This record gives sequence, structure tokens and C-alpha cells, in this order.
Amino acid sequence: MVDDVLRRARELWVRLAGVPVSFGASIPGVAVSPRSALCPPGWAGIVTLGDEAILTAPDDATAAVVRQALAGLPAAAWTDPAVLAGRIPLAEVLGPATLAYCGAAEFRPPADGGFEVLAAADPAMWTLLTAVPVADAEECGLADITSPAFVVRDGDRLTAAAGHRRWPGDTAHVSVLTVPGHRGRGLAKIVGAAAVADALAAGLLPQWRARPADSRRVALALGFRELGTQLSIRIA
Repeated sequence: MVDDVLRRARELWVRLAGVPVSFGASIPGVAVSPRSALCPPGWAGIVTLGDEAILTAPDDATAAVVRQALAGLPAAAWTDPAVLAGRIPLAEVLGPATLAYCGAAEFRPPADGGFEVLAAADPAMWTLLTAVPVADAEECGLADITSPAFVVRDGDRLTAAAGHRRWPGDTAHVSVLTVPGHRGRGLAKIVGAAAVADALAAGLLPQWRARPADSRRVALALGFRELGTQLSIRIA
């Protein structure tokens, strides 16, 4: 039986595929979708949710290669770059990223911790993003949030911030960033919980997409369930 959170998550990614697709427990085919949002343009995208998957490719030739490569593989291997590299000539790989979701009944905010609310375009947010490594700034996605920013400070300096970006299908893609040197203090939970609470209050489904183990641990602590994986591949 598919619960409501998993159902909504699947509906989101089916919509992002750009063509009619449906999740399946085997690999029945790879949808050709040049405008798929499962992956960058020109790439193939694989999204698994609840041991079922959808796949898109930019053209028929790529679809045939991916279809042949995945034939006979168990579901756990569909988004494993090491396995795919032995079957497909890969030029580039993005991911895999874990996809986690949280319903209102599952949400576990921290018991305490104060935060402030800023406009997403507040200059302090730009200062925060330029104070961390470029890879961290790009990975977190804070520059793209459409919600307010929920922040904590150390004096006049922002040390952590979170928000969410409105995605299709009433989904809120959560973004969280903590400045190096202030990590491991629970700040990500404080600001992340504020962003999740804001999304749930608006009737949105919070989504937490992450690769780093630390980020995944924060999501799990807040009540998120890891339901699947996203992988993008570009074939040589």
C-alpha cells in the first residue's frame, strides 16, 4: 500500500519527467523526454521511490543504451554509479542524492532553539553565501528559495540559515546551510525545522535532497523518511 507521502513524492517526479511515465518495480522502458527535469539537459535521469523507478533519456539512442544496461539488475543497483560504470560508458555523473520527505504527523522539531526570519533577498543572506566554500553555497540551494529565510546568528554574523523553494505538485524543496566552524551544534536542526514548519503550514510536502551524511542525519532527526534516490548520468 502506498502512503500519502510516497504518493505525493511520486506524483512530483512523474510531473518533472515531462512525458507520461509511471513508477514500476521493474524496468519496462526508458521514456524519451528532452525536457525532463529529472536531470540536466542531454542527460539520462533515474529516480527511485519506494523500490520503484522512473527513467528518462534525451533521445532514442541514449534510451536504448540505458535500457540495455539496466536489464536484469536489482532495484538497488539502478542508481549505483559503480554498477552502471561497468555497463555504460559514463562521461559524467551527478549523485546519487537521497530523496527524503516528511509529513505533518512525522515532523519532529527540536524542543528549543530561537531563530530569526529574514526576507530571502536580505543582504545578510548574500554575505552568508559568500562566506562559505563555493561548493557548499551551490549544494545548499539557498540562493533559490522562495520562502522567507530562517536564520540564527553569532553576534551580527549569520551562522546558519534555511528556507524552501516551491516546486511543482505542492512540494517544498528545503535548503539548509551552516557555516563551517559552527557545525555540529544543532543549528541546522533549528533553522531546518523552521523551514519545514513553514512548508507544512502552507500545505506543502517538504522534500530534503542530500548527498552528505551530515545533512541526511539532520533530515532523519526532524522526521524525514528516506524514500528513494536520484541519479543523473551523461553517456560518453
